[in-house]
Amino acid sequence: MRYISLLIVALITACSPVSRVAINRTFRNLENQFHHHAGFVLYDTQKKKTLASYKGNRYFTPASNTKVLTFYTALTILGDSVPALQYQVQNDSLIFRGTADPSFLYSETHHSSRVLDLLKSFPGELYLADNPMYTTPLGPGWAWSDYRHSYSVERSSFPAYGNYFTLSRAPSGKAHVFPAYFKKYFRLTDSLDRTQVIRDFGTNWLDYAPGKNTPRPETWEIPFKPTPVVVADLLADTLKKRVALLPEQRDWSRAHLIYSVPADSLYKTMMQESDNFISEQLLMMCGWILTDSLKPEAAIRYMLNTHLSSLPDKLIWVDGSGLSRYNLTTPRNMVYLWEKVSSRVSYNRLFALLAAGGKSGTLRNWYGAEKPYVYGKTGTLSNNHCLSGFLITRKNRILIFSFMNSNYVAPVSELRKQMEKILKHIYDKM
Repeated sequence: MRYISLLIVALITACSPVSRVAINRTFRNLENQFHHHAGFVLYDTQKKKTLASYKGNRYFTPASNTKVLTFYTALTILGDSVPALQYQVQNDSLIFRGTADPSFLYSETHHSSRVLDLLKSFPGELYLADNPMYTTPLGPGWAWSDYRHSYSVERSSFPAYGNYFTLSRAPSGKAHVFPAYFKKYFRLTDSLDRTQVIRDFGTNWLDYAPGKNTPRPETWEIPFKPTPVVVADLLADTLKKRVALLPEQRDWSRAHLIYSVPADSLYKTMMQESDNFISEQLLMMCGWILTDSLKPEAAIRYMLNTHLSSLPDKLIWVDGSGLSRYNLTTPRNMVYLWEKVSSRVSYNRLFALLAAGGKSGTLRNWYGAEKPYVYGKTGTLSNNHCLSGFLITRKNRILIFSFMNSNYVAPVSELRKQMEKILKHIYDKM
C-alpha cells in the first residue's frame, strides 16, 4: 500500500521536514482506513535518537502494555526468586501467611514443591494467619461482569491454583472438577438445551446445567472467591490435614521466609502469554516488599516517584495487568520504559522472556520470519490494540518501537495486518 512506502521513505530520510510530512500522511491514511486514532514512535537504541514519531505524546489505553510497567517494577524490586511464604514455629504449631506469590499450585510450569513440602511434612498444627490486602480484590476500572472469566480472577494474599478451578464436562453431561474441593459449591439445575455455568458474583456457589444437546466435551476455568476461610479450607483439603485460621495480629519481624520459583519463570508467562493473574500478584508482592503491606498502589507510587519520575509524559497507572481502562500512557512513554528495562537485563535474557514474532506467546501467529525480528508485548481491550518492544532489522539494528491504536471498530485482525506490513518494511529497509 502507498502509505507504507511513504513511511519507509520517511524513515530512511531521517528527520527532514519532508519526512515528517510523509510520516504524518502515512498514519493519517491508516487512521482514515480504520476511522480510529494511532500513535507511533521508533527509536534507535545505539544512536539514542527518535527516528519517527506520530502522535507520540498523545494518550492511549495501553491494555496489557501495562504489564511492561509491572515487569520493570518487579525487575527493580524483586530478586532472582519469588518470596512465597512467611512462617514461624511456636511450640508444636506452624504459623504461616501468604506473600501474594502466584505460583503456589498454579501449574506444572510454575509450581514449586517447597511450600507444599513444608506444610505437608510439618508434624504439628498448621495455622494460616490472615495477611490482609490493602486493596480491592478486583482492580479499579475492571469490567465487573468479567468476574466469571479466568483472565479476571481476584487478587489475594495467599493464592492457590491460580485462584480458579476447572470444570470439564463429558459428552454424557458428567462433570469433573479440579480441585475437587469446589464440588460442594455446585447446584445442579434443570438441564437446558445447552450447558450453562454461572457462578454467583458474591460467593462461590455455582449453578450448573449439563445441557441436553451438547455432544462435545467442554471446559471452563472459573475464578473463585479466595476469602481467608475458603483458602484455609482449600489448603486443608489439599494437604489432607487440618488448617486453622488466625487473625492478622502477630509480630513477623523474626519470621522465616521461604522462596518458591525463579522470578523469570513468572515473567516469561506474564510477558509471553499476557497472564493477568501473575502480573497483579507480582505488583502486590512488590508493594509488600516495600511497605510490609499487600498494596499494589504502594509499588506504583514508589516507581512513579523514583525510577519513572523522568517519563516524558505524565502516566496514569492503576493496576498491574492493564485490565483497567483507567490506565493511560503515550507511545514515547512506552519507548522510554523499554529503554529502562533493557538497561537492567541483557538482550539475550530479555528476548527470551518476551513474545517473539512468529514463534511464541501472543505474537506466535504474527510478524513471522525465518528468524524473529519483533520481540515485545501486545495489549488488547475491545477497540484498543497496542504493540511495543524491540525490532531487529536485517542489518541488525536494534530499534525500540511503540504502536498504539484506539477507537477502531474493524476486526483487530485487519488492523494487525497493516501493522505487520509497516513493521515488516522497517525490518527489510532499515
